[in-house]
Amino acid sequence: MRTDALGSSTPDAPKHPANGDPHVTTSSGPTVPFALARFASDAGPVPGLVVGDRIRPLSAAELGADTLNEFLAEGESGWDRLEPLAAESADDADPSAAVWLPLASVTLLAPVEPRQVLQTGANYRTHVIDLVVAGRAKQDPRPVEELREWAAELMDRRAREGIPYFFIGLPACVVGTEEILELPAYSDQHDWELELAVVIGAPAFRVSREDALAHVAGYTIVNDVTTRDLVFRQDMKEIGTDWYRAKNAPGFLPTGPFLVPARHIADAGDLRLTLSVNGETMQDATTDDLLFDIPALIAAASETMPLLPGDLLLTGSPAGNGVVHGRMLRDGDVMVGTIEGLGSQVVHAAAARVPA
Repeated sequence: MRTDALGSSTPDAPKHPANGDPHVTTSSGPTVPFALARFASDAGPVPGLVVGDRIRPLSAAELGADTLNEFLAEGESGWDRLEPLAAESADDADPSAAVWLPLASVTLLAPVEPRQVLQTGANYRTHVIDLVVAGRAKQDPRPVEELREWAAELMDRRAREGIPYFFIGLPACVVGTEEILELPAYSDQHDWELELAVVIGAPAFRVSREDALAHVAGYTIVNDVTTRDLVFRQDMKEIGTDWYRAKNAPGFLPTGPFLVPARHIADAGDLRLTLSVNGETMQDATTDDLLFDIPALIAAASETMPLLPGDLLLTGSPAGNGVVHGRMLRDGDVMVGTIEGLGSQVVHAAAARVPA
């Protein structure tokens, strides 16, 4: 899988790997001065500094830390160290430019190594209203518009008086976007959920909304894949939701491909998100539709458990999921998810391989 230059436009949906070279042109880079990534090498995962269409491997000495999470814990001083290295990429005559590799020549991995993944449910106003209408009981006599108005009033009251709704994802599900998303055969109701993900920097424990953003290292893109018919238990409906089975199959959190420093995103509360499936736009929204903004999410999540460097806090998915379109993921689908400033990710879906 190859990655286009930083700042380039979202590419056309590439061919499915089953039809040819699995390393087809896919994700486009963020429109920022530099970003972090991780890529595969013979020695294992390597952190890299991304500028334009090139990537520079970072040693522990250059990173200033033995691990990526230790680097993220430093906050702004870590990013300050990387700025001179990023500036090197502009000077091809500099001998040090030899360490820069074409971005297209490496296999990108997930740009983070979270120890905890927190997912936020029902956090886009329009998305929740759409789900209420889509799940309308057959015996409900209300017209659709009346039902939408009722759901809108409910969400507005929740934003004023309620608290965020969190559940836990498995870090093992976090994979790079170059991995094929295998759709488990136990269901045909696998759905997409494009999300802006917060990457924690300095540890956050019981922080206030006012101090919350100081604990953000950066942002990345996550597609929070969900098996819709497993969300609610059928054997005992009183139990409610079953997020473990619905969201934690292998590869169900394609992440990245880049980690963009928070300093390069002027306002994470006003970013456009779009997701297409085979070239057809399914999700198109902005983060100003969030019921609970990023400071509110960090403050609420950190009230219970410390958030650690490198942890992912998913902020929710906007309207336009497959359950509303009446169309779920199928073998051969190509999803292109783009978030303003963060670039785009391309995820190939395929039917699960049948064991020998």
